[in-house]
Amino acid sequence: MLFFENHGIMVKKNLEADNMKSKLKDLGIVIENEQLLEIALTHSSYSNEHGTKNYERLEFLGDAVLELVTSEYFYLHTSYSEGEMSKVRASYVCEEALAKYAEDLELSNYIRVGHGQEKDINHTIIADVYESILAVIYLEKGLEVVKRFILDCMVPYVENHVQFIYDYKSRLQELVQTDKKCLEYLLVHEEGPAHKRIFTVEVRIDGLLYGRGVGGSKKEAEQNAAKDAYQKRSQ
Repeated sequence: MLFFENHGIMVKKNLEADNMKSKLKDLGIVIENEQLLEIALTHSSYSNEHGTKNYERLEFLGDAVLELVTSEYFYLHTSYSEGEMSKVRASYVCEEALAKYAEDLELSNYIRVGHGQEKDINHTIIADVYESILAVIYLEKGLEVVKRFILDCMVPYVENHVQFIYDYKSRLQELVQTDKKCLEYLLVHEEGPAHKRIFTVEVRIDGLLYGRGVGGSKKEAEQNAAKDAYQKRSQ
C-alpha cells in the first residue's frame, strides 16, 4: 500500500492492483475497473482483517469461463472421446497447472493476504486468483479476449506435451498397485480454530512413512501427502 495526496486528502493507493493492471496492459489487455481487479487479488484472510471484499465470487465465475474455453479447445483440436477429453482437460485446468500459468505471470507478487497468511501463499491461493483474474477479463473484455488469454497461457504446455498431475492419490494408488503394496492415509495432527483448521496427514506404504501433507481440509492434506510420496516413489 502507498499513500499519496489528492487535493489535500490522503488517499490509499493499491499497488498490487496497479501492478497487475500494468502487467495485463503489457499483454494487450486494458482493465478499466481497477476496484474489481483489486477484489480479484484479495484473499479472504486480508478481507477478514480489513473488511473488504475477496476474490471468491470472481473465482466461481472464472472457473466456469475456464471450463468453457478449455472444453471448446480440446473438442476442436482433438478427436478424443468424451472420457479422454475430460481426462486431458483436467490435467490442464488442475491446481498445479493453474499455479504454473500464474507463476509465468508472476501473479503471486500481486496477491493481498492477511498477516497470518503472508508466508503461505500456496498453490491453492495462486490458482484461485488466476481464475478470479479470468473473471475480471471476461467481465470487462468479453469471451474472445479471455479465451486468447487462457490459450496463450495453456497451449504452449499442451503443444510441448507437458502433463500436470491433478490427482496424486489416484496416481500413487496406480503406482502402489503394481507392487501389490498396502497404502493408507493417517490423520496425525489437527489444529487451529473451527473456521480455519489445519490438517496434517501421513501416507504409509506397507506401514512405512512415505509422505506427509498439510492442508486446510483432510482432502487437501491427503493430496499433498500423496504428492510427496508419489514424487519419492517415482524418482
